[in-house]
Amino acid sequence: MTTSTTGTDTLTRDALAVLQPGFAGTTAPDWVRRRLSEGLASVALFGRNVATAEQVTALTAQLRAERDDLLVAIDEESGDVTRLEVRTGSSFPGNHALGAVDDTALTRGVARELGRRLAECGVNFNWAPSADVNANPDNPVIGVRSFGRDTGLVARHTAAYVEGLQSTGVAACTKHFPGHGDTSVDSHHAVPHIDLDATTLNERELQPFRAAIAAGTRAVMSAHIRVPVLDPDRPATLSRRILTGLLRGELGYQGLIVTDGMEMRAISGTYGLEHGVVLAIAAGADAICVGGGLCDEDTVQGLTDALVAAVRSGELPEERLADAAARVRALADWTAGMRRSPALESDREPEIGLTAARRAVTVTRTGPAAPVTGPVYVATFHPAANIAVGDETPWGVGAELERLLPGTTTGSFTGPDAGARALEAAAGRRVVAVVRDEHRHPWMRTALDTLLAAGPDTVVVEMGVPQSAPRGVLHVATHGAARVCGTAAAEAVVAG
Repeated sequence: MTTSTTGTDTLTRDALAVLQPGFAGTTAPDWVRRRLSEGLASVALFGRNVATAEQVTALTAQLRAERDDLLVAIDEESGDVTRLEVRTGSSFPGNHALGAVDDTALTRGVARELGRRLAECGVNFNWAPSADVNANPDNPVIGVRSFGRDTGLVARHTAAYVEGLQSTGVAACTKHFPGHGDTSVDSHHAVPHIDLDATTLNERELQPFRAAIAAGTRAVMSAHIRVPVLDPDRPATLSRRILTGLLRGELGYQGLIVTDGMEMRAISGTYGLEHGVVLAIAAGADAICVGGGLCDEDTVQGLTDALVAAVRSGELPEERLADAAARVRALADWTAGMRRSPALESDREPEIGLTAARRAVTVTRTGPAAPVTGPVYVATFHPAANIAVGDETPWGVGAELERLLPGTTTGSFTGPDAGARALEAAAGRRVVAVVRDEHRHPWMRTALDTLLAAGPDTVVVEMGVPQSAPRGVLHVATHGAARVCGTAAAEAVVAG
């Protein structure tokens, strides 16, 4: 192990310590290993870094050969947002499915089993859970990533998730502070505004974060959203009023504050990446998430130089940067101390994800219909994936129905003529129509109209937020599109 400080001054080491950068490839690049010896204290893994669990384990071991107390972060919400199982779909349902079941012991157990798998791969920092209250049904980026629209439900499940995950020595990062649920804009593309009054913000958005803090969450992630009642000028990630005044001061939070991805256009497109990073640390953030898109050494060098220059110019107080770096190292110390947690060895529940997905399924029958016993045509209607979810991860019920009902065939459709094309492809066979957030996509609603008019015995599977009224002779709502949700939905279709 090499942790030499030779040749790297304290200011530069502190600037490196607050960065959580990504990198390309499934092995550790030389530049990352070198930066670890110079002060880098965290790295972030994304889908591009993952091939198998065994490969991730080897990768994290390679990284820790350079720095034993390294924080290895990942965005593993499970459900629709998975990195560890990016190519297969998650073994665990996401938050919305867990909220639909509303069993905090189940949520705690799912998070604990997920934490075990992450810890076994050498990952000790998870950018989850989402504590956003799904107040806006048109939200294009949160949706099934939220436990639900009821504040109390979101609060108790956020706390249970934090407790379960952290029992395995994996730090939870509760997000997206002060609440991203009531937006209709995706902060990957622009700055969303949440025009709430102070009372609604306090009683709805902030309650799940209070619950997470009470549960001991080791990190909180800021949102790139503007909340005028809190700060009319700057988004939360860059707002001292929000991060230092509200989160640290009023809510009494003492753990690590992490930014959402700084390449997101809400920040980089408005303030510039390097200046945005300086503003975030000055506002009270302790760690900078970067690397979802920019994952090279030049990015790390540029951000390090920007932080050092800001201190030397007086724009960023040196003690603020030192405090941020100290908080990163303190979290690294906590994870190192938790590495041999008893939760890693006891009460394994390898099937808890499928059990939870099955419990989350809601089946609605709108009229009498023949059971589904023979081959069907599965028409999956694909909306454009948001950046958080990505388009690499398979979803749906087709593969499982092909297994359960030999002879079943499948097709994928999108756009204004999707229904007509699906009907032609079905060629008279009974159709299982799979949708995702029908209520947000008029073309998807029209496609279902076409199928149901032609085939009243059509089965509908909704794998997003089941906001639209159930229709189809059999309507199956999974509350998420994880692989296990697809399995549970296919079982429900066959069971009738």
